[in-house]
Amino acid sequence: MIADVIRKGSYYQLIDQNNKLIKEIHETYVGELKGFNSKYVICRKGSYFATYDETFKHLKEIHEATIGEFRNTVGDTMTFLKNSYIGTYDVNFKKISERHI
Repeated sequence: MIADVIRKGSYYQLIDQNNKLIKEIHETYVGELKGFNSKYVICRKGSYFATYDETFKHLKEIHEATIGEFRNTVGDTMTFLKNSYIGTYDVNFKKISERHI
């Protein structure tokens, strides 16, 4: 379970609930950290968003033109803004719901 993500120099460190290091990875492999929850992290590298599990295993990737601008991640979902719509997605970028704003 991911309790925290720390940036140390050019590395991201995943920390568990016991403050133990789970995994460390260089930012050039995953890009910029956008958010995290207890099960996964979401990063943006170039024009792509990607999700990774607690061992930084690559789960899924999607182009920003398809999904829009990252807003946040809460619980098991994340939200993106595209064309005046907020979309809610799961870890595999499957759309759960959408609403107009």
